[in-house]
Amino acid sequence: MTRLWMLLAGLGLLMLPDMAWANAGVKALTVTTNPDGSQDYSMTLQVLAIMTALSLIPAFVMMMTSFTRIIVVLSILRQAMGLQQAPSNQILIGVSLFLSLFIMAPVFDKMNETALQPYLNEEITSLEAYERAKVPMRAFMLSQTRVKDLETFVEIGGYEGQFQSPEEVPMNVLIPAFVTSELKTAFQIGFMLFIPFLILDLVVASVLMAMGMMMLSPMIVALPFKLMLFVLVDGWNLIFGTLANSFGM
Repeated sequence: MTRLWMLLAGLGLLMLPDMAWANAGVKALTVTTNPDGSQDYSMTLQVLAIMTALSLIPAFVMMMTSFTRIIVVLSILRQAMGLQQAPSNQILIGVSLFLSLFIMAPVFDKMNETALQPYLNEEITSLEAYERAKVPMRAFMLSQTRVKDLETFVEIGGYEGQFQSPEEVPMNVLIPAFVTSELKTAFQIGFMLFIPFLILDLVVASVLMAMGMMMLSPMIVALPFKLMLFVLVDGWNLIFGTLANSFGM
């Protein structure tokens, strides 16, 4: 749970500029005394901004970490095996989340060391914490982003010729480029996973047709063989190892 707290706190630092105005002394709660002695209470926009920022944390978790690649690959794997509800969506999301925490641990440790702890100790301001937290996250996303995808969003955003290196690209350009690269990589891994199961489906279908059992669904017959094959090759170990290694671990 410590890793999960560091994840939420670290990603929260990336949204600090959106709430930087809150440090200007704006009160969250305003108390107004009426002539009759009664009091009215009103909440300022500061609380609204904070709650809005917190609601964006799940999107940051999915779009700025390894979560996207993992959940797409696991979903394709379930489809390739012909399983509809096993493992369930809740299990896939849980596995993807904690595997993402494992893969992103070095990044979060760096963010915690250089940005979060100094900010909590009041050694730096919120904007300084944001700039420090952005460095390891940017380095991770750049290492997984294809140059072609980065150039595409630079062109779409009208930033041609404004950056001398990928390190100068702003986060609003880097994030969609990173997500695009993650989806492409996930589909490439998913395609490789689909091949052996597709071959097994073709073999089972051919055998059933040769035996004249055309009324029997090949998918039903092939499913236990797929499960047996996946267990014999220690499929989960291979899948998780491949996903971790795909991030350079």
